[in-house]
Amino acid sequence: MAEHDYTARVVWTGNRGEGTAHYKGYDRTWNVETPGKPVIHCSNDPLLGGNPGLHNPEDMLISALSACHMLWFLHLASDAGIAVQSYVDDPLAVGETDNTGASRFLRATLRPRIAVPQGTDLARADALHAQVHAFCFIARSVNFPVIYAARYRVLT
Repeated sequence: MAEHDYTARVVWTGNRGEGTAHYKGYDRTWNVETPGKPVIHCSNDPLLGGNPGLHNPEDMLISALSACHMLWFLHLASDAGIAVQSYVDDPLAVGETDNTGASRFLRATLRPRIAVPQGTDLARADALHAQVHAFCFIARSVNFPVIYAARYRVLT
């Protein structure tokens, strides 16, 4: 086993002048300012008054899960001799909030649309999705089920 360090800088940008002196007196905005990378401007979930035009933690979690799955799928497809030509995912995560305001994800469905050349063994390609969970850092770290519902387009 080898440990890996990952870092980020999260900078709260929502101080309107009085900090958190009043619950409604500050914005739930921040930047992800990882050195050497573009700044990502973020906000709270719109359900909690956040800016719907900015990424929120829930967006970033489902995006990270989808991206990790995609990268491992592409790796496994390459190893299996499957020449993926395009991959687009529209993942869907379902969450719940209880009466105390505590929230959690219940499940996520990855819904990639994958283009492959004519003659590709689609059953073999589809079987790779189940193997991804054994490798994907993010999928191995979440405590909710991840479902795979891939659709394929065969290029002629």
